[in-house]
Amino acid sequence: MRWWFSRELYVKIFIGIILGVIIGLTMGNAADVVLKPIGEIFLRLLKMLIAPVIFFTIVSGITTMESVKSLRSIGGKLLFYYLSTSVLAVIIGLAVGWIVQPGKQGMIFSETDKTTEEIAKFNFIDSLVSYVPTNPFQALVEGNVLQILFFSIFFGIVLLLLGDKVKTLTDVMRQGADATIKITDIVMKFSPYGILALVVQMVNSLSISTLAEVGKFIIADYIALIIVLIIVYPLQLKLLAKIKTIPFFKAISPSILIAASTTSSAATLPINLRVADKNLKIPEKIYGFGLTIGATVNTNGMAVAIGVIAIFACNIYGVPLTLPLLFQFVFLGLILSAGAAGVKGAGIVLSATLLSTMGLPLELIPILAAIWPLIDIGHTTVNVAGDLVGVSVIAARGDEMDVEAFNNPVLVSNNDMHQGKF
Repeated sequence: MRWWFSRELYVKIFIGIILGVIIGLTMGNAADVVLKPIGEIFLRLLKMLIAPVIFFTIVSGITTMESVKSLRSIGGKLLFYYLSTSVLAVIIGLAVGWIVQPGKQGMIFSETDKTTEEIAKFNFIDSLVSYVPTNPFQALVEGNVLQILFFSIFFGIVLLLLGDKVKTLTDVMRQGADATIKITDIVMKFSPYGILALVVQMVNSLSISTLAEVGKFIIADYIALIIVLIIVYPLQLKLLAKIKTIPFFKAISPSILIAASTTSSAATLPINLRVADKNLKIPEKIYGFGLTIGATVNTNGMAVAIGVIAIFACNIYGVPLTLPLLFQFVFLGLILSAGAAGVKGAGIVLSATLLSTMGLPLELIPILAAIWPLIDIGHTTVNVAGDLVGVSVIAARGDEMDVEAFNNPVLVSNNDMHQGKF
């Protein structure tokens, strides 16, 4: 038991998946009597997280800007940059998903509560009006994701405007965000057992063609991530800041290594702060604010994933892909990725939120959970690199970074990192 509890979460999930496959193939439906309740509890826990995670993390992320002055100056520029790149990342994810078409070989799961025609017949204006809640408490009780998003953004801006007058309430929101992140962490500790139970239930229904579609999803996700990492980011550095790409990626290599190995933006944040200070020579007033809030609102890797997942889910459930529906996915990708908690497994919760918002069942979650440790390496790397690109662009354009001197940077070596100097 000591060996099991000392393992990393992704190792436990992987073992749970393997055991689920073995039990499913050997025991079949007989295992459902015992394991089905465990899977149901896990799905209910995911649903339980949706409303509080959205509300507290978005309100807390907005209030992190601390003042309206920060919002208008550095904060405004950074947020505009972050939101723009997130929208671009969602569009890239949707475009690659549209081309690769994962899940196109037909419906795998049962019919949805909504008909596919209801989901496809999305009217942007009507939907936009419906985002505004008449009763925010009712929206929270009913789990109306889009109305919760609207109220959270509105409430966060109001707290920011009131400033010190509502400092206690602002602190409560930030503590609430910390608490929901901790709850997410606890739920994810249960995930290996819940995923095992769900895998047992679905393994007999999966065909070779289904596994091929899952492979196409992974390929589509990584193609989109690579486009953002090696095309979009270098173009932003060159065109917006005149920063050379190779020296930049050498400078941020400690952050990339930590991001890829921990798959946690939150765990990488201390390294990011150090790299921005020592390697990129960015002022603390920019990187201190930009990287902290960027770890929450600038998750381009998650934005890419939301785009690909949306196409994957529509194909699996036979929902026609219409232009208005794609616009909704862009909006959802922007808002949901901005509310992503920088902890392991948070993407699974956001995937559940996306499916719930689309009116689709959560039966796709076991598949996403099974492959998440593999694809989250790319997501976190793109997230962390995007934060550092963002603060570098803002600093360079504001003459707060010596771009010429950066051509010959004094790097913080990886040896320093391993020797504990971080």
